[in-house]
Amino acid sequence: MAEAAATGRAPRFFQRLPKVELHAHLNGSISAATMKKLMAQKPHLQIAEGMVVIDKGTKRTLEECFQMFHFIHQMTSRPEDILMVTKDVVREFAADGVKYLELRSTPREEKSSGMTKRTYVEAVLEGIKQCQEEGLDIDVRFLVSVDRSKGAVVAKETVKLAGDFLLSTDGVVLGLDLSGNPKAGHGQDFLEPLLEAKKAGLKLTLHLSEIPKQEEETRLLLGLCPDRIGHGTFLQTSELAARDLVELVRRNRTPLELCLTSNLKAETVPSKAQHHFGFWYHLGHPVALCTDDKGVFATELSTEYQLVAETFQLSNEEIWALSSEAIDHVFAGGHTKTKLKERWRTLKPGLLKELC
Repeated sequence: MAEAAATGRAPRFFQRLPKVELHAHLNGSISAATMKKLMAQKPHLQIAEGMVVIDKGTKRTLEECFQMFHFIHQMTSRPEDILMVTKDVVREFAADGVKYLELRSTPREEKSSGMTKRTYVEAVLEGIKQCQEEGLDIDVRFLVSVDRSKGAVVAKETVKLAGDFLLSTDGVVLGLDLSGNPKAGHGQDFLEPLLEAKKAGLKLTLHLSEIPKQEEETRLLLGLCPDRIGHGTFLQTSELAARDLVELVRRNRTPLELCLTSNLKAETVPSKAQHHFGFWYHLGHPVALCTDDKGVFATELSTEYQLVAETFQLSNEEIWALSSEAIDHVFAGGHTKTKLKERWRTLKPGLLKELC
């Protein structure tokens, strides 16, 4: 019966389902429509859509995925570019039924345009503010990302910048994300800045175990007691040395941000059915479905919910619970969580009645 329900629901159900998005990289979330606007403004770069989007059924290695961001960064080299893409990304998430969004991005400086890391973040925040003034039905917050490929010194600067905005933005900037190419650097390099972030009151979400054989680094970073884990793709490997990592994550009830299409297209999981969502979900562990990079991977959060429903044969109630329980994992405070849960309660009867 669950299987029939999963395969019989129209995409409209998943679009209308209220959703929480907790793992969305700003530049990777730029849609094809927004990319065309950027290309029109910068034809001299000669960047084609195929260089920044992985179409349906296509796959790229993780290295090739990171190379795509090089082209995207060339397209977003000015504060006005960052402002435009932020507004477009927020509007698109809102149109897909996302009611709460935590965007994340690494502050960048571009000497050619005079953009500094501070004006980069200010452009993102201005985009969020303008969307709020438009009355969009979405609550948007921002996480500052540390790019591990840039090293510890830059990480410390980024933590300082994030701490400044934490104090000055009335709850819009909430936390810090450790991300970037998982093959670059080592977690040991970032322990000090990440500890500084925690002391400053920033919430922590860490990309962990994105690639195999990183047990030592993962164990080290889990010692920081992060508030959430990004991907955790290889946490549950069957090797004896890794089993204690699963137990540590379970003991701390650390929520995982899971991105199926991203992992499939970047070839870090072999198939939908073998995605680690099934492992953690069947343990009853906290998980949140996310998009990662909806532009690069040509997906939406509603698509991720539909993919999970069909692959793991989840019922309407199970899908609803997956969506509503994600509220518990947002970095915003108790008042925001209460408001979101009330909103979900209000929307539930009409949506489920429509299915019947």
